[in-house]
Amino acid sequence: MGKFTEATLGATLAMGLALPASAQNLFDGCPSDQILARFVEFGRTGQMPPDLGRWLSTPDAQYVAPWSAFGNVDCVGVCWVSSWLVHTDDGSVLIDTLYGPFTLSLLENIASTGTDLADIKYVLMTHGHFDHVAGAATLKPLLPNATFVMTQVGWDEAVASSEASKAGPRAWDMIEPEMVVADGDSINLGGNTFTVVETPGHTWGTASYIYDVEFAFQTYRAVTIGGLGLNAIEGPSQVEAFIDSLDRLRALTEAEDGGIDVHLTTHGFSNGLDEDRQAMAALGEGGDNVLIDPNGLLAQIETLRAGAVERLAIEQQN
Repeated sequence: MGKFTEATLGATLAMGLALPASAQNLFDGCPSDQILARFVEFGRTGQMPPDLGRWLSTPDAQYVAPWSAFGNVDCVGVCWVSSWLVHTDDGSVLIDTLYGPFTLSLLENIASTGTDLADIKYVLMTHGHFDHVAGAATLKPLLPNATFVMTQVGWDEAVASSEASKAGPRAWDMIEPEMVVADGDSINLGGNTFTVVETPGHTWGTASYIYDVEFAFQTYRAVTIGGLGLNAIEGPSQVEAFIDSLDRLRALTEAEDGGIDVHLTTHGFSNGLDEDRQAMAALGEGGDNVLIDPNGLLAQIETLRAGAVERLAIEQQN
């Protein structure tokens, strides 16, 4: 499982869709290392490479067929932004909404899993950045039984970001706030419990979600970490909050009773998600699930933390 730098992830999440969509064959598939290398270039120069910008704007180039990560979880996102569909005995839970043209890809992927949109009961949103919540306005009228969920600060950030977008060429709408959750809250559905862990730092309103996943008649604890980069920093205190959040996630992962085994990421190239998908396909039914990797999660947390410590030193000098 590849491990990538916090600085690169920060550059990734800072980018905007500055160029019009056009067909791009920049990569063969969704290779994490190659995508990482292009974002390193972007981060170094501060200028979006035109071909990368077009690739990020092109649904066909971003397409990844939906696939089963666990017995109760389907990956229904696109190459650079993840969305997870968690099934329970009483309906499904969607994590993050994608945005713009990629929301159509999300809907097609959900349909491919055989899931009725009416069976989606909750949409858990990690934070207010457009790539994770801008699809909510499209999804809202199509998911008649779904409640949309985020922290209060997350809702505030999403609404403010949507309003700010109206002054530019890529305006997007945000739904009115629905269910507000806070640290330690849980949502119970069909025998699964989705626990809210507020993890400020990427944004002040970022939340992560912990829930159960099933493989080979065993249950494992998974986390979707809400934010992996430091691209919207207001000062040293936010970086300190990010470090505190990582320390908390490390403690939760290492807990002897109910520790975390799996990271179902919000951005696939952050931990080699597509390579893991290919490895699982090669192993076939009855093979190991390479996503069950608590040591890999701990290593990723440490990499992110090291980058945050470096960033904190820079912020403190300003």
